[in-house]
Amino acid sequence: MILSTRHTGLVVRDMEKSLIFYRDILGLSVLKQMKETGPYIERVVGIPDVTLEWIKLQAPDGSLVELIQYFSGSGAQQEIEDFPSDRIGCSHIAFTVKDVDQLYRTLIKKGYYCNSAPQISPDGSVEVMYCHDPDGIIVELVEDVA
Repeated sequence: MILSTRHTGLVVRDMEKSLIFYRDILGLSVLKQMKETGPYIERVVGIPDVTLEWIKLQAPDGSLVELIQYFSGSGAQQEIEDFPSDRIGCSHIAFTVKDVDQLYRTLIKKGYYCNSAPQISPDGSVEVMYCHDPDGIIVELVEDVA
């Protein structure tokens, strides 16, 4: 039986580029970092001879995002694409933010892809935008406005 959500894991191609996005721009803080290889992690992820690094990032409310970079396996060779919103599987990760308009301007200035400028919801309660991290993963940014 589930007690809580522990973290959301995102596989990334380049940890440093991802840290610039999630830590430096969005403001998550590094909580813990580790490189893993060997029988334990091979069994957990189901990939023989795997080597990976993970970094857990924490939001001010205590929620966690885990960035994982594989140094072996098929993920290391995948092409980067901006995933469509209707792709089957994990669609996006969403964060409640302060000043979504300023974040949008920062992301555009730094060359990140955003589907649109922030949009006010039909009920006027939130301002919402989708952007893509360095690996094309959709990140929803939501500011409460009402």
